[in-house]
Amino acid sequence: MANVETALKEATTTIEGALGAALVDYASGMALGTVGGGKDLDLAVAAAGNTDVVRAKVRAMEMLGLNDEIEDILITLGNQYHLIRLMKARGSSGHFFLYLALDRGRANLAMARHQLKRIEAELEI
Repeated sequence: MANVETALKEATTTIEGALGAALVDYASGMALGTVGGGKDLDLAVAAAGNTDVVRAKVRAMEMLGLNDEIEDILITLGNQYHLIRLMKARGSSGHFFLYLALDRGRANLAMARHQLKRIEAELEI
């Protein structure tokens, strides 16, 4: 099992085109760990903003009466992909999500989703 820092480093070093990654607490919107980012990608701001995105989608699913779980959310920008992968902590009631920003010109979205799923499966929170 990987810890948060190891998992985020793996995401940014093994996923082609990765610009930054964060593990975010869904309840608070706070990043529990970040790797990458920079002046053009503030991962703390992205964590809080994407928490609102996840909450909005959960509300929409509830209003639609969908009895299902979100696997991931993709936001496609002109130059980037933003991938949000929801997860539950093992042995606790906490909910978290992995956030990954990718350079659209260098990333393979299908491979990024596959690798992020693998990293999530190995992550110990």
